[in-house]
Amino acid sequence: MDTTTSPPPRTLADAKRVGMVSLGCPKALVDSERILTRLRADGYAMSPDYAGADVVLVNTCGFLDSAKEESLAAIGEAISENGRVIVTGCMGEEADAIRAAHPQVLAVTGAHQYEQVVEAVHTHAPPSQGPFVDLIPQPDIKLTPRHYSYLKISEGCNHSCSFCIIPDLRGKLASRRIDAVLREAEKLVAAGTRELLVISQDTSAYGVDTKHEERMWKGNPVRAHMTDLARELGGLRIPNGTAEGTAPWTRLHYVYPYPHVDHVIPLMAEGLITPYLDIPFQHAAPSVLKRMRRPANEAKVLARLSKWRDICPDIAIRSSFVVGFPGETEDDFAYLIDWLEEAQLDRVGAFRFEPVEGAKANDLPDPVPEDVKEERYARLMEVTERISAAKLTAKVGRTLPVIIDAVGEPDEDGDIGATGRSQADAPEIDGAVYLRDVPETLNQGDIVNVTVEDADAHDLFGVIAD
Repeated sequence: MDTTTSPPPRTLADAKRVGMVSLGCPKALVDSERILTRLRADGYAMSPDYAGADVVLVNTCGFLDSAKEESLAAIGEAISENGRVIVTGCMGEEADAIRAAHPQVLAVTGAHQYEQVVEAVHTHAPPSQGPFVDLIPQPDIKLTPRHYSYLKISEGCNHSCSFCIIPDLRGKLASRRIDAVLREAEKLVAAGTRELLVISQDTSAYGVDTKHEERMWKGNPVRAHMTDLARELGGLRIPNGTAEGTAPWTRLHYVYPYPHVDHVIPLMAEGLITPYLDIPFQHAAPSVLKRMRRPANEAKVLARLSKWRDICPDIAIRSSFVVGFPGETEDDFAYLIDWLEEAQLDRVGAFRFEPVEGAKANDLPDPVPEDVKEERYARLMEVTERISAAKLTAKVGRTLPVIIDAVGEPDEDGDIGATGRSQADAPEIDGAVYLRDVPETLNQGDIVNVTVEDADAHDLFGVIAD
């Protein structure tokens, strides 16, 4: 008997099917993956549409009021299309509001309450059991493409920002064991992941709650600490038939600029970690940061950015900012614009301040009028687009590594195009690299060297280097 390949998994003919609608941030997407993986282990099949599902899960977002409206709309659509709906996720903490809008929902559970949502599925769509089941464990379910994966290292947050209710929704910081995180990362890479996206509510605080406990990994003690984690992830290798292999891209998100972040930059310069940091600055004006209940050390941050670029010239910094926060004056906003001009961040997102039920910022005086928010938002985006365009134009003529996200079909001339990302681009939130005349052997997940031929304010355009 040929034992080189495993037989395909068998699905029981009467297996109950579960549909999933996942909203919100990558952390919620990881929750959805874990829920579906657990349900599949319990004998459920997955349904790609409403019609084929015995029950539909809606994983909601509750961070902003607009996100809550989107969640309620998604619940309503699922009820209309299927009728049997279980709600989970961040907005699940507001069960009364959900039931008031949609009394037909079967059950409501909160964020990362895996056991409760699985129990609700068991109750309302009992699993099918039969005399024949496969004993070979199946891989975890992924809701992202095969070549990149989110790696969640902790849950919750110890900050008390006045505009945020994440600690109320997801609790205080709870870090995963370092050996468990590394084991998951190793498993993902072995299964085809070429890019690991490290996520949490506060990646820099990883292990604070466990006093950075040590665990044994590959025969050596490793601390639950961001620097140790980054170093170990940088040691992973993609299996490619060679003794050394190549390192997967490892991208750090939600990194607060604590002092120990400085120790990660040399790892980027050495090529162990992707030269990219996602830092949630939110603002720069000291008075606004004080009202936000965030550290006001913007001057030191500028000096550190300069030092980081000296160590690793290719480092890309992305961040997001809030305009129109209560009490933000024209001088405060001008300070932010001047700071951005000096910081020269590579990627910037902006949000107009939006009250969130339960956030302390709602009680602050001097709300900013909506038309002023819009005007400031437009000004900020104009500045950051100009900075981005200049930075991308400076890359024309360079050869950069690019990971391929999609390969197109041949056009009428037989030419094939592809879409990828440079190391400065995270999936879904940053720009893209558009390639022309790629070989038909190119595949999703390949990492190739690309010569940049052109650029605009957000994207690069190029061809695979000879």
